[in-house]
Amino acid sequence: MRETSFTPIMSVDVGPLQLRNPVMTASGTFGYGEEYASFVDLNRLGAVIVKGLSLEPRPGNPPPRLAETPSGMLNAIGLQNIGVKAFVQEKLPFLREYTTEVIANIFGETLEEYEKVAEILSAAGGVSALEVNISCPNVKKGGIAFGSSPEMAAEVTRRVKGATDVPVIMKLSPNVTDISLIAESVESAGADAVSLINTLTGMAVDLVHRKALLHNITGGLSGPAIKPVALRMVWQVVNRVRIPVIGLGGIMNARDALEFLIVGARAVQIGTANFVDPCATMKVLEGIEAYLRENSLSDISELIGTLGKP
Repeated sequence: MRETSFTPIMSVDVGPLQLRNPVMTASGTFGYGEEYASFVDLNRLGAVIVKGLSLEPRPGNPPPRLAETPSGMLNAIGLQNIGVKAFVQEKLPFLREYTTEVIANIFGETLEEYEKVAEILSAAGGVSALEVNISCPNVKKGGIAFGSSPEMAAEVTRRVKGATDVPVIMKLSPNVTDISLIAESVESAGADAVSLINTLTGMAVDLVHRKALLHNITGGLSGPAIKPVALRMVWQVVNRVRIPVIGLGGIMNARDALEFLIVGARAVQIGTANFVDPCATMKVLEGIEAYLRENSLSDISELIGTLGKP
């Protein structure tokens, strides 16, 4: 008879980052943490990843900025945020009251902006790691995304690593020919871990008015529709790099999260599910624990990367 009453060990190491469990929030879906504190015990999370931060405040794109799609959601928020300095002064003090790890997602339109944001957050204290969004346009290169070429992705990694003393996680875009090449390039440049995938570019049309549902026309597709793509890309990257991989993309429940762990992700991020159910992260965490007990696995490390070949 299987033992179901024990408490499995849930802690994981993501490079230098030690997490109490592998369940993290995805940037842009959990605000700055405080917005969900009445629904979720933040101390039970492996990490809180806050809304993306830029050097200066950004108003984002004009509405409409969200559109529901079959099995997913399109967003063109435009990286609206209060700016890194306001975050340090107004939001970080609240997060310091908790013991969970705080990861700041950062972005910029130039290499210098990435560096400056990293420097400010490192000097502030209370931030456990930086997650670097390289899906943003490099204005000095005509708007091409930093994450679209191995060379640019590596350069961002080097510049951020040189500006901070906390672990650096590079968040990779799926909108490339071979995401594994980008992963290898940021690994060679010193990244401590990678997270993937960011949203897939998509669009939707209003048939009545014959116009795009989003003011920006295109947006980022997230939710269950992208999970098979995300799972495949995570598996590919796990088998190409030595640094830890964090999986995200369409994780709505514990079963989804377990699939990412089995293919080799060291941790997972919950995103769109937070909009459907603000308690989603807790349900995912409890579901993972239940699976380990039901399968007599005393440590989550016994599950990670156990995908068998057909």
